[in-house]
Amino acid sequence: MKADEIRDWDDTEISARLKELREEQFKLRFQSSMMELENPGTLRRVRRDIARLRTILRERELAKKA
Repeated sequence: MKADEIRDWDDTEISARLKELREEQFKLRFQSSMMELENPGTLRRVRRDIARLRTILRERELAKKA
């Protein structure tokens, strides 16, 4: 997921995707704690995607205030 692609989405799409990623992160963390995680890179990818989404939402929030 690229930041340029995310910027084309509206806020509701971003919020929905953020919710999905948080649920996925929870499941991956649980699998990791049980030593059942096949690819540890997926947890890192999900965490970074969440950060990208939150950053873009914050940029939009600050742009509205300005």
